[in-house]
Amino acid sequence: MTDIEIAKSVELERINKIAEKLDIKEDNIECYGKYKAKIDNSVYDELKNKENGKLILVTAINPTPLGEGKTTVSIAIADGLSKIGKKSILALREPSLGPVFGIKGGATGGGYVQVAPMEDINLHFTGDIHAITAANNLLASIIDNHIYFGNELDIQEVTWKRCVDLNDRQLRKVETGLSGEKNVVPRTDGFDITVASEIMAILCLSENIVDLKEKLGNIIIGYNSKKEPIYAKNLNAQGAMTVLLRDAIKPNLVQTLEHTPAIIHGGPFANIAHGCNSIIATKMAMKLADYTVTEAGFGADLGAEKFLDIKCRKANIKPNAVVIVATIKALKYHGGIEKEKIQEENIEGLQNGMANLYKHIENLKDKFGLNVIVAINKFNSDTEEEVQYIQSELYKNGIESSLVDGWAKGGQGAIDIANKLVKLTEKQENFKYIYDLQDDIKTKIEKVAREIYGAEGVEFSKEATDEINRIETLGFKNLPICIAKTQYSFSDDAKNLECKEPFKITIREINLKAGGGFVVAISGKIMTMPGLPKVPAAESIDIDENEKIVGIF
Repeated sequence: MTDIEIAKSVELERINKIAEKLDIKEDNIECYGKYKAKIDNSVYDELKNKENGKLILVTAINPTPLGEGKTTVSIAIADGLSKIGKKSILALREPSLGPVFGIKGGATGGGYVQVAPMEDINLHFTGDIHAITAANNLLASIIDNHIYFGNELDIQEVTWKRCVDLNDRQLRKVETGLSGEKNVVPRTDGFDITVASEIMAILCLSENIVDLKEKLGNIIIGYNSKKEPIYAKNLNAQGAMTVLLRDAIKPNLVQTLEHTPAIIHGGPFANIAHGCNSIIATKMAMKLADYTVTEAGFGADLGAEKFLDIKCRKANIKPNAVVIVATIKALKYHGGIEKEKIQEENIEGLQNGMANLYKHIENLKDKFGLNVIVAINKFNSDTEEEVQYIQSELYKNGIESSLVDGWAKGGQGAIDIANKLVKLTEKQENFKYIYDLQDDIKTKIEKVAREIYGAEGVEFSKEATDEINRIETLGFKNLPICIAKTQYSFSDDAKNLECKEPFKITIREINLKAGGGFVVAISGKIMTMPGLPKVPAAESIDIDENEKIVGIF
């Protein structure tokens, strides 16, 4: 059966019953139909003095283009913990329509480990991403309206872009203001995908609606003729944007196919933004259950680094254990085996690819000082010999591992890792950050590049250096940094999968996200508006006369 057929074959529990499992009163949820609900943020306030449960972070090695199943493994672990009698909960990101209709498909798990209702979550869900799109574009329209009516603030450089939550490369660069009206000023502009919008990052890094409003006001929308920043609050835009996000800031409650509670909230990209679900959702989950399973996007060099250096720092939390998801196909992919041949048995390719896994283990275990376990996400094409080889090599190196077969067996396929995680989360960790906030911006970037990526250094374009100087002059030196690079390699070259030779990271652009509270350093060919592949997933998505959706995976 396909993922959507499996999801449809399971009878879900009413969402109020799922809320009851977490001791959430019915008055504190707002139902969106039978199986989705918003949780009022007052729930966290009521529980703020309760001791936090254990936090388990799920990350991965560098992926193949189709991903390695972090979400699938995260759901399997939560269901596995529930099966062994532990009170567990998921805290995940919301899927973006861009990947759903693009190359990766949905982001609700697969097989017998899914969050549901999967088609709702993958499509419009509770409207959070649409609300972010509206707030983003409201600010854009207020900026241009201000310029039209005389430009009292002397806006000379507009840095704020419009957005849409679809992959549309045609919108990367556009000409706007071509109506010919007297006061309309034409300019070259562009669109970002919504999940790359600073407003998405702000929503996910806000502690409450007051904090959200303040951060929205601190968005820099451009600069005047004196090169001084102009903020959204100078346009009095933050109040209206906050109104549009009033419901979006509330976490969404759903369930797994095995009825484990799941909070799904926020969805910033991990190579453009910080790639984690909202602080509100994670902190609430840690109060509601004994074990919270959360996920950071792409490989550990991107999502996990940003989870730890940005989100944990802002939220004052830390994971008690980290799961590194590895697949045999990804290990071969990073061991020099061509994409078309990674499903064929090849121990030599597997052996070469272990270097990628070991580097991620070293980063999380030794550099960040965390408790680590490797989850081997099982695929039907994996051979027993290949699985045994990985487990044997990890055992020799003193690394705990577990074969996770959640896709085929649901939570039952994650019993082993659930039991191991219960023990692992009791171990003392020695958590530390990779850089200090007091470091200058270049030093922070260099520390991540050298320590986490294994680069021999960083080269900065003149434009990037000039922008760093401007940011530090404006007083934003002490913000965390968010490096945007390819997810397929430790380097900034998507084709350099093995990273055998010494490499440098090239930073071509720097963007200050004053509202979000971090600085983005863009390397390689990363774009804030992705494009569709030659044959997009959208071509396989359809609906029949009975309103049955097919093709979402």
